[in-house]
Amino acid sequence: MENGNPTQEQKAEVSGVAQETAEDRDRLARSKAEQTRKVQALRMTRARICEQLARSGNDRYTQLLNSELEQIDSELTKLQ
Repeated sequence: MENGNPTQEQKAEVSGVAQETAEDRDRLARSKAEQTRKVQALRMTRARICEQLARSGNDRYTQLLNSELEQIDSELTKLQ
């Protein structure tokens, strides 16, 4: 480091750290987007099941739907 100027090695190190940070941010953004899609899909499925529950007249089918609803609620709780 002559005359207060950073060496090529120091510049490369700083550049590498910046690139790793950008890659980490991209990875986090993709992960968050994927989680958001999963939550949206589960909410849509939950809404569909609730509609089916409202129309169901069969006790066994109602039990099945309630079981599915519990599973979806459990998944939503994990994701949020």
